[in-house]
Amino acid sequence: MSTTSAIHALHVQALRRAAVHATLAPSVHNTQPWRFVIGHDALEIHADRSRRLRVLDPTGRQLLVSCGCALFNARVALAAAGYDAVVERFPDPAKLGLLARITVPDAAVERLPLGALDAVIELRQSNRRRFADDQVPPDVVDDLVAAAAAEDARLFPVTEPEHRLAVARLSQQADRAEIADPAYRAELRAWTSDDPHRRDGVPAMAVPHVDAGAHDDVPIRDFDTQGAGWLPVETRSSMNQCLLLLGTPTDRPAAWLRAGEALEHVLLEVTRRGYAASLFTQVIELPGTRALLRSELGLDMHPHILLRVGRAPKTPASRRRRLVDVVSEAD
Repeated sequence: MSTTSAIHALHVQALRRAAVHATLAPSVHNTQPWRFVIGHDALEIHADRSRRLRVLDPTGRQLLVSCGCALFNARVALAAAGYDAVVERFPDPAKLGLLARITVPDAAVERLPLGALDAVIELRQSNRRRFADDQVPPDVVDDLVAAAAAEDARLFPVTEPEHRLAVARLSQQADRAEIADPAYRAELRAWTSDDPHRRDGVPAMAVPHVDAGAHDDVPIRDFDTQGAGWLPVETRSSMNQCLLLLGTPTDRPAAWLRAGEALEHVLLEVTRRGYAASLFTQVIELPGTRALLRSELGLDMHPHILLRVGRAPKTPASRRRRLVDVVSEAD
């Protein structure tokens, strides 16, 4: 085998592994709205807009955030293989579904900092359980803020009492408004399931059973659409826990993709530190509550995700679509 052929074989191997790790990213309602195409020396990430949530996500914000998480996982996997990948975001205006093209250099290097996160990609999970009362140390929060900043995003710790109250009040307002919408409830039912063989959507085994005993200040989305949630009822999602708002300076599709990269960077750091995270987007999904959130917290960024970070027991993992359905190789 020639040197060129050997390099090509190594590239393809690394790109395949990157694509597989990209499929493990979190996505809104576990829709997994992506496709990956492996080429000679590049991996393309495409949006699968047929999987967009038309009620909850009419603009595609959360779809692009989800795909940004997948993009970050691919970058981490390539870094673990020694490749300092080059990312072109929205590389071809004529191909609206093409979100990113990742290319690898000819030579690998011995160590890249992002590669250290590769080992926790398979461990990361969204956790909707009750969190322990322990506070997250300031140095951990600082590291999470730095992780977001590395992806051109901002992570805003919600610490002031009036800010915590505003987040809780607006989250409850948004949650009530969404639940009152029959179309929203129908879409939620379509993406939740007690079928253990289903490969997308939110499984009943990963959500709390819902009745009046949750005692949430910041409501966890009610995925228990069939009364079959496996996790304990009491979740006590408190406004006094570690709450972090992730945002970007602008509010355009390119920023939404970067927000996803920042989100996954933060989530992998959370996992590496032995913590768990819950994600909340109800307050972001409604334009009215999103605008009030910016105003009442005095934000100079556009918020995309609210995170709760703390200690919690593990929760069952959501399943993933078959690789043959999401990964292909270019001719």
